[in-house]
Amino acid sequence: MRICITHRTHYRYERPIRALTQMLRLTPRGHDGQHVRKWRIEPSVDARLRPREDTFGNIVHVFSADAPVEEITLCAIGEIETHDTAGVIRGTVERVPDAVYLRDTDLTVADDDIDDFARSVADGASDRLTILHRLLEGVHSRVTFDTEPTHATTTAAEAFSLGRGVCQDLTHIFIAGSRCLGIPARYVSGYFHRADGVTEQEAGHAWAEAKIPGFGWVGFDAANGISITEAHVRVAIGLDYLGAAPVRGARYGGGSERLEVALKVDSAQGQSQA
Repeated sequence: MRICITHRTHYRYERPIRALTQMLRLTPRGHDGQHVRKWRIEPSVDARLRPREDTFGNIVHVFSADAPVEEITLCAIGEIETHDTAGVIRGTVERVPDAVYLRDTDLTVADDDIDDFARSVADGASDRLTILHRLLEGVHSRVTFDTEPTHATTTAAEAFSLGRGVCQDLTHIFIAGSRCLGIPARYVSGYFHRADGVTEQEAGHAWAEAKIPGFGWVGFDAANGISITEAHVRVAIGLDYLGAAPVRGARYGGGSERLEVALKVDSAQGQSQA
């Protein structure tokens, strides 16, 4: 599948900012199931855009604007060719040992309720793939997708208690459950091509990858209750959302800010028909 992506992030500030530095994890890398045909990042202002890699092997651009500005738009545009690999991820850049992905973070620590839930759905199974599919089904069934009650800093425990959340929250719960069962798991940010024809989306997508002996890293999309497919475009990984967020940074001045995101995920065929 060829997937065309246009991802615009627009910031409007109450008054001109004096300085701004942002870490942009907006550029996907290729692996066995994903080929980057073309990709670029276009800022709306004159600024420095320096590429590098982070600890996890993500492509990161350091974006900095020194001149006062009141509005900034960051636009990531590209085309990715994907192939179905039955959920197995191979050919990725791996910078840290698997054991690092057993570490808890503030957003993914499992409380007693998540621990009990994970052990209950595992139900004594010893096969790691079976356990993870049961956990996937359990999280998808237990937590309703809802954009209203949670925010960027909602923890896995909070979302699980609410029984509601967005893909970020379901992913954090899946990761917390996986780690408390002794299975390395990590957060993935990216894009999802919807099969229902909806191309305009409010935000990117998120899912998890867990390490399974004999398979390697396997992707699990708890929001959709499926293993990853050719509809998923993988961009960045981390221990949680904060380590893989598309845009994170700091600024000096500017007062309050308003953020608007416009995302279009379409197939190359769909674009040519349009």
